[in-house]
Amino acid sequence: MAENNGVKSRRDQQLERLRKKYPDKKFEDDEEIYGQISDDYDQYEHDLDGYRGREKAMSDMFAADPRSAQFLADMHNGQDPVLGLVKNFGVDIKDVLDDPEMQDKIAEANKEYVERVAKSKQLDEEYEKNMDATLETLRQFQEERGMTDEQIDEVANAMLTVVKDGVMGKFSRKTLELFVNAINHDADVANAGEEGRVAGRNDKIVEGLRKRDKGDGTAPLNGKNGGAPSQQKSSQSIFDLANEAV
Repeated sequence: MAENNGVKSRRDQQLERLRKKYPDKKFEDDEEIYGQISDDYDQYEHDLDGYRGREKAMSDMFAADPRSAQFLADMHNGQDPVLGLVKNFGVDIKDVLDDPEMQDKIAEANKEYVERVAKSKQLDEEYEKNMDATLETLRQFQEERGMTDEQIDEVANAMLTVVKDGVMGKFSRKTLELFVNAINHDADVANAGEEGRVAGRNDKIVEGLRKRDKGDGTAPLNGKNGGAPSQQKSSQSIFDLANEAV
């Protein structure tokens, strides 16, 4: 009754949501539908456990020293971190920083910070460079195949889904089958090409044998009698005929 009034059922709503999230999948049977829902639920629980773990770590840190919570809050609101340290931990923090025994630890911590910033910058630059090349490749591929913007977007989204799943260590059977089919496709094309080439040569050989058996109805140029064609045919091996057919 609800569907007759233009209201979608809960099942149809879920299907629409899945198809929007995974445009490369059709979700035409219950096995695929509930399988994806189960995968999503597992991923949700995994992410939720991660959030809970990080939240507990932060909560334990704040409980151990409430000043750390205020320091992070001030820094989040745009306050200078150094001023935040003084505000929340007092000027004694300067004595700690000036302590000779702390100098090596501070230097090591700063080294790690500089290296992390440099690595992050390097990765950002490499990402931008690779993305420029990738976008150009997608553009060329789209033109060569005569694809619409929606079609090439669907291909890109499907690839990104595989990449994201890989980062999370998740590989579905459909993804595995996709790559197996892609690998086997090249071999199948190569085999089909070879079979076609051999079949073509065989057809030429058979056709050549038929023509020589029938004769072309003309007199031989060497002046011999009408039996010459059969003599000429018999003097050639099947390998000679095969070479002529190539």
